[in-house]
Amino acid sequence: MTAFVFPGQGAQFVGMGKELYDHYPEAKIMFEKGNEILGFSITDKMFFGTEADLKETNITQPSIFLHSVVACKMLNAGLLPDMVAGHSLGEFSALVAAGALSFEDGLRLVSQRANAMQKACELNPSGMAVVLGMEDDKVKVICDTIDEVVSPANYNCPGQLVISGTFKGLELAGEALKSAGAKKVIMLNVGGAFHSPLMLPAQEELAQAIEKTAFQMPVCPVYQNFTALAETEPNMIKSNLIQQLTAPVLWTKTIQNMVQNGAGQFVEFGPGEVLQGLIRKIAPETEVKSYR
Repeated sequence: MTAFVFPGQGAQFVGMGKELYDHYPEAKIMFEKGNEILGFSITDKMFFGTEADLKETNITQPSIFLHSVVACKMLNAGLLPDMVAGHSLGEFSALVAAGALSFEDGLRLVSQRANAMQKACELNPSGMAVVLGMEDDKVKVICDTIDEVVSPANYNCPGQLVISGTFKGLELAGEALKSAGAKKVIMLNVGGAFHSPLMLPAQEELAQAIEKTAFQMPVCPVYQNFTALAETEPNMIKSNLIQQLTAPVLWTKTIQNMVQNGAGQFVEFGPGEVLQGLIRKIAPETEVKSYR
């Protein structure tokens, strides 16, 4: 069985999507539709902007979504997914690929999500750090002992977990984790503490937008970050999508569950090849490739 997967924030690069724009007339139409929906030329930022431009959350998220959805539409070679999943932001791309969301509604929600997260970041200066070489459960136990907001955010693969929190919380947790045997704790260049309680203001704003948006029954199961389980019921998909902003991304369990349910091939659509690397560590027996 074939699974389509879609990346999240951090996969962006200058020039992303330009080859698709230049070579596929339908891709050009979709990119220009994206400019129209957003009310500004995001393609200028994607194709000709700076790395600094693409690190702004309200630019990064729509850019990755656009690139991912257009790549899937243009490059799937007629292949239909048996299941889909996306990492954080990538879950919106996955929902479009599965037919649960229209391209237009997906982009609108991604834009609203990005703007809400940007505002939450400004309200609570915070960040994220990757912890390498320590068991997931041990990381969580240590974070729970810190008298600051800090918690697991992305369970990426065995031996790699991202934590989110206040800068003080990350500092204290980093010291405790290294003392307990973590190989490395590295601060990430991101705008805030995504997938943590500090995103609650953004979650409340996004919830209103999601509830007003029409979701359809997907053509295949969607494995969602909040539960790592397959879902097809539109109201449950909405609920899980809302919870995702303040809850950790259960990527390791997601891939394990997809493999257990028959996935033998993973195809990543969108910028970068981050998910390829993670999947190879989680499920080395599967075939993995990417299209961008």
